[in-house]
Amino acid sequence: MLFITIVILGVFVMIFLSNQSFNSKKKAEVPFPSIILPSSAPVTTGTLSAETSTSSSPSVSQTIPEAKSAVIKTSKGDIEISFYAEDAPKTVENFVKKGGSGFYNNLTFHRVEDWVAQGGDPKGDGTGGGNMPVEFNNKPFVVGALGIASRGDGKVQNDSQFFITKKDSQFLNNQYTNFGIVTKGMDVVNKIQIGDKILGITLQ
Repeated sequence: MLFITIVILGVFVMIFLSNQSFNSKKKAEVPFPSIILPSSAPVTTGTLSAETSTSSSPSVSQTIPEAKSAVIKTSKGDIEISFYAEDAPKTVENFVKKGGSGFYNNLTFHRVEDWVAQGGDPKGDGTGGGNMPVEFNNKPFVVGALGIASRGDGKVQNDSQFFITKKDSQFLNNQYTNFGIVTKGMDVVNKIQIGDKILGITLQ
């Protein structure tokens, strides 16, 4: 009788240990959640979002898109711009990277005067954004010039705040990085007021 009891207990122990091993194996096979970075490719609906992949498995994309021009979509209309990629390559690359990732979505124009409209500050008050080296060039700040805010030391500029000149502003030449020009939509630029939103940027 004692022998039978021992055998039965042994069987129960074996079943219990087998179940524990199976559950541990199942837990070990559960992967960590994948982190999907937003695609650099823009959408054309007015705002940017992560691109829907046609693949069955998610992929991570950190490629900086190439773009010669872009459309800044605002609450007052569209502003078409052309980049000076050869004259300010790093500045253009930075702007394209941010624009393609949706960084500028729903940020505002925080400074608007009779000669300039400035926006792209993540804080919305002119104090936000990081730093990057300046890229002075020979492009003049005429009407519609696209520039980058700077602290004025000739070495460092903001990496997100940009401005568009509404008047001929060549007093800015060789003091601020000029990285593009408005090719269509100056009427929109002239309508912009403080607090108007950047809805998104479409790269072309």
